[in-house]
Amino acid sequence: MPSFPSRRRLLATGAGAALGLGALGATTTPAAASTAPAAPRRASGAEETRSLDELYRAALAEGGKLVVYAGGDTPTQQDGTKAAFLKAFPGIDLRLIVDYSKYHDVRVDNQLATGTLVPDVVQLQTLQDFVRWKFQGRLLHYRPAGFGKVYDAFKDPQGAWVAIGAIAFSFMYGTAAVGPDAPRTPLDLVDARWKGKIASSFPHDDDAVLFLYSLYVKHYGWDWVAKLAAQDVRFARGSNSPGDAVRAGTHAIGVGGSGAPLSTGPVKFVVPDRAPFMSWGQRAAILKAARNTTAAQLYLNWQLSKTTQQNSFNGWSVRTDITPPTGLKPVWEYANGNLDGFPRFMSDRAEVERLKQTFALYFGEVKGDPTPGVLGLHPGA
Repeated sequence: MPSFPSRRRLLATGAGAALGLGALGATTTPAAASTAPAAPRRASGAEETRSLDELYRAALAEGGKLVVYAGGDTPTQQDGTKAAFLKAFPGIDLRLIVDYSKYHDVRVDNQLATGTLVPDVVQLQTLQDFVRWKFQGRLLHYRPAGFGKVYDAFKDPQGAWVAIGAIAFSFMYGTAAVGPDAPRTPLDLVDARWKGKIASSFPHDDDAVLFLYSLYVKHYGWDWVAKLAAQDVRFARGSNSPGDAVRAGTHAIGVGGSGAPLSTGPVKFVVPDRAPFMSWGQRAAILKAARNTTAAQLYLNWQLSKTTQQNSFNGWSVRTDITPPTGLKPVWEYANGNLDGFPRFMSDRAEVERLKQTFALYFGEVKGDPTPGVLGLHPGA
């Protein structure tokens, strides 16, 4: 999934389904570099009181380096986030490494086991890892400024982790390709007129897509899956792939990706009135063994700042004090978005594995190289 562009860009271009997992790219006022001493740290357990400028100066004094492991689908997906951060905080050496969350999490585990930790911050779709890492004492308990305004389900009460972006997965379509009779629910996708015109990411390759498909099964039954399997669907790796196919005009419909519901461009991301879709808060945390703790704190404060959150790619914020644009509700107000269901789903790894193998029976084994590339054990080192 490409980088999180600004809401303005998405509304103009309709680049809806192209993103997924990572921080929100946004603009913010550049902070002037300074060698002034850092302000005192906040009291233990309290919300951060230092300004972004103060944190910036402290991060430069610390060495000015930062490594973030971000879940995502393409090497350039977080380029917008990186550019916005460096515009605000020039002089910070930010290495922002994108890979599937399911590889980043075990990569971090291996680095911790071998004493070779690279990242300071992890922001991943694998929500269950943050619970485990907190239990293992791997995470720094820290409450960035604005933490109290974050929706309760999007943060750990002790500050071990906090969601920095609200993301939703559904299906999307090319408005010109589908004409006036556009699909409105997943049930419409098994209509014979869409045979050979649907692209989807493999549900058994990405747990968020897997959860979306599991919701479709609960709503429509396995018979719906069998009918979809007969639709000559083009499956590919990466939740960016459905939107890419629709934008390229090779397919009319894409399933299993994210997007901007209010986009007026050529791709329509569907938030159904009653049919299921899925949503979650992309969690981020500072590792306790991180080398660049202050720069990591600067990054989380910037991500949760009002400026960044107001420029989210899809119009949704993790903060309760930011009103979505007209036409959207806060993401937690969509009962059919199954926000609470995804963390439970991710924690039941036996069920996840069972579903993966079941979908492989219907759709075939996952094929193709990983879309972020093969990054090895220590990317960003």
